[in-house]
Amino acid sequence: MKFKNSQEYKDEILKGNKVALSKAITLIESTLSSHQKTASELLSVILPHTGNAVRIGITGVPGAGKSTFIEALGLYLVREKHKVAVLAIDPSSSVTGGSILADKTRMEDLSSHPNAFIRPSPSSTHLGGVAQKTRETMFLCEAAGYDVILVETVGVGQSEITAASMVDFFLVVMLPNAGDELQGIKKGILELADAIIINKADKNNMQNAMLAKSVYENALHILNPLSQTWSPPVLTTSSIEKRGFEEVWEIVLQHNIKMKESGELQQKRQKQSIAWMWNLLDDKFTNHIFTIPEVKDAVLFMTKTIEENKISAEEASEHIFTAYIDSLKKMIADFNVI
Repeated sequence: MKFKNSQEYKDEILKGNKVALSKAITLIESTLSSHQKTASELLSVILPHTGNAVRIGITGVPGAGKSTFIEALGLYLVREKHKVAVLAIDPSSSVTGGSILADKTRMEDLSSHPNAFIRPSPSSTHLGGVAQKTRETMFLCEAAGYDVILVETVGVGQSEITAASMVDFFLVVMLPNAGDELQGIKKGILELADAIIINKADKNNMQNAMLAKSVYENALHILNPLSQTWSPPVLTTSSIEKRGFEEVWEIVLQHNIKMKESGELQQKRQKQSIAWMWNLLDDKFTNHIFTIPEVKDAVLFMTKTIEENKISAEEASEHIFTAYIDSLKKMIADFNVI
């Protein structure tokens, strides 16, 4: 199936055509200029059909069973007649090949369901590139009728902050062994949480799970809440026993209703869009200046000079910026001569 233009992509995506959706995502991931033009047009024409999904970010400590949690939650949602898309932010994919492909294999039941769609993150040399494609993929999935988007962080650190910056609700999945000093999770990640999930709360592990629940509830009390209308709860789930997922979804819905009623959801999405505009502008500016020969030469020379410890990074950046300004002045002067 081939699509000639953005309108043909749009028509099939709005019908929920998975083949068209996959091809459209591949299109926006492409670095070819002709593909980027069509992708930009496609994102513009599908924009009015986006924004109707509940966007949920999910992160977790290693070993917390995040993939099985996501599959169990996804299976619960599709049984409840929702359409679920699982996307990933994986800044490590360019180095290691990432783990989402293995996660997709482990999510065998969910990936084979007609109302589910699982998409690996694209390989990229930097987190911003991966995040950009994940956000654009989210819009395409919403246009295709997926009303729940699960954004998984496969990497660590900045990827969690990036995921939180594009979703409505942020879940942090933890283990039921709270004695490990909050399992080394950073305070900043807990501050982003709209709910904490103690996973692997199986029958033989329930005592530890309830202890962990108490520890995290106490930890959340001393943190500044993101919203005056929402206090992050701590819930327990068992992916193996398929227990607790109805409560998780109920909490997400309660949060969604409160945020809509207070106007915070609209404000949050507006801020996210504005922040994203600046991120894209920064990327476009950076990509542009490296097409200017004088700037490229300056970058190469300054890089070598820094390696030789002959100049500070601050001075080097000033030299590169000066090379850019000089190139602009030259371009303006040449234009005036013409």
